[in-house]
Amino acid sequence: MRKILFLPFLMLWQSPAYSQNAKEAGKTPLKIIVFGAHPDDCDLGAGGVASIYSTMGHKVKFVSLTNGDAGHQDIGGGELARRRLGETQEVAKRLGIEYDVLDNHDGELFPTLENRLSVIRKIREWNADVVIAPRTNDYHPDHRNTGVIVQDASYLVIVPNILSSVPPLVKNPVFLYFRDRFQRPNPFRPDIAIDITTAITKKVDGLDAHVSQFYEWLPWTNQDLANVPKGLEERKKWLLTATEKRSSITPEIKLTIEKWYGKEQSEKIKFVEVFEITEYGKQPSPEEIRRLFPMLPQGN
Repeated sequence: MRKILFLPFLMLWQSPAYSQNAKEAGKTPLKIIVFGAHPDDCDLGAGGVASIYSTMGHKVKFVSLTNGDAGHQDIGGGELARRRLGETQEVAKRLGIEYDVLDNHDGELFPTLENRLSVIRKIREWNADVVIAPRTNDYHPDHRNTGVIVQDASYLVIVPNILSSVPPLVKNPVFLYFRDRFQRPNPFRPDIAIDITTAITKKVDGLDAHVSQFYEWLPWTNQDLANVPKGLEERKKWLLTATEKRSSITPEIKLTIEKWYGKEQSEKIKFVEVFEITEYGKQPSPEEIRRLFPMLPQGN
């Protein structure tokens, strides 16, 4: 299987809310790896948190398990795959992360042994502290199968005789799920809520790089293509509105925010990214969660 890697770029944007840099504080940077089915899935689920981690001096890698070569109304195949690959390169530049794209066809992803070993390899080579992926109940088979593949890899990353060519991890990472809206067979559980109020424009800046998705394909699937603004700034404002809606706070999420930020500070939070702790991998204590998410208030 061919893999394509884009190296991280320097991110110039800084948020005063997240000014403590891991290197300056003498701490080992955390290593976060996020898996999605398509180029843009990671960005939707964790783009805000990724930008915050990067600002704080930690390391983030996004991995798309398919090349996205089917998701467009006018073009497809190699032409579309190359375009979407270029869009991930721009995202990496804007968010200060790494972005890998595996060469599986869009709409044809299966939980094969080959794909499982590819994910194990990615997690081990990154020496991940945290792994984030979609849940296995979702409308799209690629999304569901991405969840299955990462689940199947979650224990095996520490098993020496599995993929013995790559050293196993000494410790099992914490595995998390993205937020989603699906209710059956069980709804998403908001275990961890991260304030992205000051980072949401940076998240939108990353999403904006996926021109083929957010300004072409997805509006077409929603029969809304005629309403996509033409100007660059107008498009970003339009995308910001949609992202704010996706990052909104439900009553259940509000309780999670209060748990991690306290009631007083939670009143100032407008937008969040939320994650569910899976039953696979390390089961973190509240203290461990605060260590792995250093943007949370410490010592509460």
